[in-house]
Amino acid sequence: MERIEKLCERFFSLQKNGTSLHTEILAGATTFATMSYVLATIPNLLSNAGLPKGAVLTTLIVMIAICSIAMALYTNRPIAMAPGMSSVAVVASITHLAGIPIEVAFGLVFLSGLIFSIISFVGLRELVLNAIPANVKFSISAGVGLFIALIGLEAGDIIVAGGGSLRFGDLNSAKCLLYVVGFVVMLILEARRFRGSMIISVLIVTLLAIPLGETAVPETMLQLPEGPGKLLFRIDIWGALRPEYFPYLFTFFVPDFFGTMGIILGIANRAGWQDEKGNMPGIDRCFKVDSLSTVAGSFCCMPVMTSYLESASGVEDGGRTGLTTIVTSIFFILMLLLTPVALMIPPVATGPVLTYIGLQMLAAMKDINYADRTEAIPAFIAVAMTVFTNNIANGLSLSVLSYVLLKTAAGRAKEMHWAMWGLSAFLVYYLSTLV
Repeated sequence: MERIEKLCERFFSLQKNGTSLHTEILAGATTFATMSYVLATIPNLLSNAGLPKGAVLTTLIVMIAICSIAMALYTNRPIAMAPGMSSVAVVASITHLAGIPIEVAFGLVFLSGLIFSIISFVGLRELVLNAIPANVKFSISAGVGLFIALIGLEAGDIIVAGGGSLRFGDLNSAKCLLYVVGFVVMLILEARRFRGSMIISVLIVTLLAIPLGETAVPETMLQLPEGPGKLLFRIDIWGALRPEYFPYLFTFFVPDFFGTMGIILGIANRAGWQDEKGNMPGIDRCFKVDSLSTVAGSFCCMPVMTSYLESASGVEDGGRTGLTTIVTSIFFILMLLLTPVALMIPPVATGPVLTYIGLQMLAAMKDINYADRTEAIPAFIAVAMTVFTNNIANGLSLSVLSYVLLKTAAGRAKEMHWAMWGLSAFLVYYLSTLV
């Protein structure tokens, strides 16, 4: 054990980052528990696009492990990766409803990742990041927090989104009861500063969910994975270059580009990595891995691979280095044989964890300059539109545009970075594709 600790210290600098082997293992398990829902949801969604569910599950696990380990080793950050749920939904819808061939859809994913990679490697993404004002960055962290909290509340049937409104769900349901139990258990453990409160909450809710019918013990714990051969190289890049498909390219690229930025900044805020300008040292490395992962995933029918919001749960549990992500990846790899075990964890079990993380991320709002309306209003828009449009990229886009408008109207345009003008033009075009 001592030898393992020394090896981990050598590769991940645990002491320098204020963490330990025990903490990183626990944080990795927490991240896995909050991400495990992808094992059920993504194969189901992609099967609607005509892809074999078993092959999708195997490929999904392999890509999560490869891309997450790459992020861990290259950046030493506790950020796990998986296909973004919005891009999964887009692939399923454009192939099922718009009749676009599945090969063309993944050609669009490839082009999105390629553009992302070029921007990341030539430094344009860092330029964009530096151009965005600090108050907007801090507010995006808070917006991501409320976005996560809403996901958690929906999982517990506390809040239901639909019909253009948010309202209470069925407060008499078993899900609601399980959510409350999990949330109370976690709060009590947090109040007593018990490390591992999140994973304990997930386990307790999962066990209670069995007699309440929200999950079931699988008939077998072992399951041999299906081969991924049916998914490899099902891609048509040339077909994706047709002009009529460009709006779909934007629906992949912009959420990945700005959504990843918001997610990483939100995690950075909770981990204490941001400086006074809201920037995170070494963030360019995260962008490079993120973009190349999308390119790689497109060749095996995986939608946009992106940094995952749920990584914040591991950070909240003390994870501070890439070792957290390595542990998360190991758990996913084990699921190649133990998939039924992971599928036992119901969404309601991770709901309280996500809600609590969202609460913690609201702390970023303390750094907003509320005395200056040209700063405070864009910050509010970032938070509100992220939640109400159910999209991080939309919140950031509208916040940036309102910032430019207000600074110009106040005669203070010189306070803005020059790149904000070009960024605004790009975001106006993106928003026009949503109309």
